[in-house]
Amino acid sequence: MLLAGVSVPLFPGMALAEGAPAPQAPAADAAPQADSAVSQDTNAIIVTARRRAESLQTTPVAITAVNAAMLENKAAVNIGDLQGAAPGLLITQQNSGAQAANLSIRGLTYADIEKSQTPTVGVVVDGVTIGTNTGQLQDAFDIAQIEVLRGPQGTLFGANTIGGVVNITRSKPTMTAGMKAEFTYGRWNTWSGKAIGNFGNGETLGLKLWYFHNQSDGFYHNATYNRSDGASKGDSFGGTILFKPADSDFTAQFTIENVIQSFVPVVSNLAKTGEVFCAFEPAQECNRNTTTDLYTTFGQPALSTYHAPDATLEMNYNLGSVKLTSITGWRHSAERQTQDFDGSSTDLYYVDRIQNYTQWSQELRAAGNLIQGLDYVIGGFYFNSKYDFKQCSRVFGFSPNTPPCTFDAAPQIENAKSESYAAFADFNWAIIDKVRLSFGGRWSHDYKYLANGFLGAPFPPGSANFSKFTPKVGIDYRPNSDAMFYASWSRGYRSGGFSPRAGDANYATRPFQPETLDSYEVGAKLDLFDHRLNINLAGYISDYKNMQQNTTIPCACSTGNQTITSNVPGGALIKGIEFDGSLRVSSNFKITASAALMQSHFRRFVVGGLVGTTITPFDYTANRLIYAPTFSGSISGDYTIPTDFGSVVSSLSWRHISPYDEQISIASSAAGTTALGTPGQIVSGNDARVRTVTQDLVDASLTLNFKINKTDAYLRVFGRNLADIRTTTHAFTVAGLWSFGMALEPRTYGGTIGFKF
Repeated sequence: MLLAGVSVPLFPGMALAEGAPAPQAPAADAAPQADSAVSQDTNAIIVTARRRAESLQTTPVAITAVNAAMLENKAAVNIGDLQGAAPGLLITQQNSGAQAANLSIRGLTYADIEKSQTPTVGVVVDGVTIGTNTGQLQDAFDIAQIEVLRGPQGTLFGANTIGGVVNITRSKPTMTAGMKAEFTYGRWNTWSGKAIGNFGNGETLGLKLWYFHNQSDGFYHNATYNRSDGASKGDSFGGTILFKPADSDFTAQFTIENVIQSFVPVVSNLAKTGEVFCAFEPAQECNRNTTTDLYTTFGQPALSTYHAPDATLEMNYNLGSVKLTSITGWRHSAERQTQDFDGSSTDLYYVDRIQNYTQWSQELRAAGNLIQGLDYVIGGFYFNSKYDFKQCSRVFGFSPNTPPCTFDAAPQIENAKSESYAAFADFNWAIIDKVRLSFGGRWSHDYKYLANGFLGAPFPPGSANFSKFTPKVGIDYRPNSDAMFYASWSRGYRSGGFSPRAGDANYATRPFQPETLDSYEVGAKLDLFDHRLNINLAGYISDYKNMQQNTTIPCACSTGNQTITSNVPGGALIKGIEFDGSLRVSSNFKITASAALMQSHFRRFVVGGLVGTTITPFDYTANRLIYAPTFSGSISGDYTIPTDFGSVVSSLSWRHISPYDEQISIASSAAGTTALGTPGQIVSGNDARVRTVTQDLVDASLTLNFKINKTDAYLRVFGRNLADIRTTTHAFTVAGLWSFGMALEPRTYGGTIGFKF
């Protein structure tokens, strides 16, 4: 019963990939240090959630550390397999964009792919923030550690981390000769090959090279063409150079990589009688269920191509009294994607999306001790991005062989720019024995520019500036080395901007305003029975204000409607309790568990909607927040059996996620008085088609470790979603015209063989 109600830092002592030593706390006279318990407990997990090297159990924030072994044992392809493993975390794929993810932490999400707008959950890779949802679904390859930080993280990670941060650290060059390679084959004719090579002189210079290939035929079946659907293929390759000059406290690490992907974007038809598109589609393609029917598709062939090079330079210089850090990041992506959005065999709505995005960022930090017992991290941050986009749409074309950009003489166009800069400071002060005060803040300034419209008739551009100071304060009490209790308040901020899908000049130039979140949190971290049992608990209340939400209204454009972003002054209230812990039953047997109970509701959610051709107030206050399950939890076990030839490791995990909605939509509505006291339409809740079923996701693996001529080798068999749960990962209804969705990967299994030295 205890294990079912607590959650854990996953697999203590195994948090870092082989060949990637745990980050060390800085010297006593330099940057802030981890607690002294770190040196006493060899199983301590070191995290950098507060831009300091600290023990997980002494960091006064809600954080889960996920190790490489967990992802490897599940043969995970991307970080989406973390879903449900950390309290309050959802990660689902959004196949309308390459490497696009819908991330939600504590019910805060941005379920869209528009690059002129920003996510609510930040994904940070080796210190560099990914500025859009595209690119956030990172490969689960060559990962040393993932830290999931829950709640606003704006002080140290920036404005657009109002929900939290997924902080990914890749393995560093070992500076000695070594190699790891593996091959995996599984269901759906899925296979992958991975290789990492390390070289160096052992002291001053290290080089790491890697290559990763993955491809699959896809788990859908297209009934129109009687073939597999949803195929994908991807390659990731690059190198990292680590330079540590002899007799110097300076280090530099430079990484360059490229991701090349192609895939078939698939949508399942969820249209029903009464929606316009159903009148033109074969009867058997409408009124389908949102479980087993999802895996049969009818759409026309489509293809997405994606090229995404990036480069990162991190430099550190320890001056003794202060440690200086510089992180420079550059990312670019070029995409072209065709997609049959109606999901039927009738040619109703087919698009060709062409887009390019480039971001550049620079962060400078200084860390040290002002006086005994008072340490700090201060710094500055700069970010800019540019984005261009063209979408050709073939609407009611009934001409599947006509390219969209031939059919559409006036495609939608978009050019966007953003520029941000910030200054931040974070302090820890041991005010009295066993009591520590944490405080800090970040001042952010954002400039947004958006010019959109249609080819030959662009709208006037819109530009706006937004500024915000986001403070935080916390206190923690450590009665002994085995317990810590903390309380905190922090404010999150997500910048404003412009509606990228606006269809007329009025709404294209009208900015929506920033949204904020005040989070109040209390927690406890317990390290019991000689570090065998770790229990982390957190309770929080989140006051969500000026929430940004999309609504669809009419326009004089090709589709007859436009989606605009507006603010909901009433916002929402979210509160929850989270558990996170681990139990080392023996040196060979570890159990981990997590749980999150969350309640959420809107307050005075009234926006403009469409009744006939008239814009009318619609009251969505009774609707559920999206990607906000009431309960989610997990429990997993890892058991190692030593043998004469090596070891056998068995892993079994269960993740439970209660049903949640994926879009603010309309199940039904009736005339009435809105929460603002005005006449309008009262919405009864979200459309049932955008709601998942209960997910009980069972994963298992068995790994045989052995040696071949003094080289470590392993053979693994695995299964994911063994209970074969079938439901949507993303579903959408479009203004009474049509509806579509994407499916959760059904039961899959396979095997991996590999070696390392």
